[in-house]
Amino acid sequence: MSTPTLGQGASSAVHAPEPLLEPGDYSEFLVRGKSEILPILRSLQSAVDRITVHFNEGRDFLLTAVIAADEDSVTLDLGANEAMNQRALSADKVFCVTRHDKVRVQFVLRGLRQVDHEGRPAFRAPLPEDLLRLQRREYYRLAAPIARPLNCLIPIVADDGTTSDLEVHVADISGGGLAFTQPPDGMTFAKDMRFPQCRIELPEVGTLVATLQVRGVFNVTLRSGGRATRVGCQFIRLPGPMVTLVQRYIIKVERERQARDSGIG
Repeated sequence: MSTPTLGQGASSAVHAPEPLLEPGDYSEFLVRGKSEILPILRSLQSAVDRITVHFNEGRDFLLTAVIAADEDSVTLDLGANEAMNQRALSADKVFCVTRHDKVRVQFVLRGLRQVDHEGRPAFRAPLPEDLLRLQRREYYRLAAPIARPLNCLIPIVADDGTTSDLEVHVADISGGGLAFTQPPDGMTFAKDMRFPQCRIELPEVGTLVATLQVRGVFNVTLRSGGRATRVGCQFIRLPGPMVTLVQRYIIKVERERQARDSGIG
């Protein structure tokens, strides 16, 4: 029994598209390797989870579903709109996002082409190189308050053995890590760099001391329209008391924001 297409039996109503996340901000949740990616794609297939496919720099999207996944490729249903299908086929890459059992799944497909699958047209592409799977609610990311910015002091060891602190602006923070904006001047960060004894003063909560490991470096577009480089880092073996500090800080800031929104205080 074949899976119904979104235009043939499944809902084809207009839905607001799932927004895309910046992978560098959640690099600790990136899944890599065929043995880990393939089971996730097959679970999407079994559940017939609706997938939003973004392309054309996010200006266009269509709805689809995984209808097959094997060792080399993933096959998706065509969307209901033929014009959008053709635009997706002409894109260099498409961004796929969905939810499976309330867990967010996001991945990039390259080399999308149209094929015949069990007698009907479909999309096919090589398996994604990695896949973002967000499943831990405790790793909720808090955008650092603009009014009270967070700064992180990163110890940098020079060639002569001396150590100095590099101050960077924290963009967001969670129980699993943080992201910061790479300074326009100074050292350049790269994946897998590790920095022990980094310090962040969490206002009215305490001083967070942690080892940071760079998990990804990405270019981002700011709300102002400008461009910046974002460095996503993971906390390495963060002690329990430090995790508690981060959680207390997140709860405190969220309560303050809710109070402002409701006009209290």
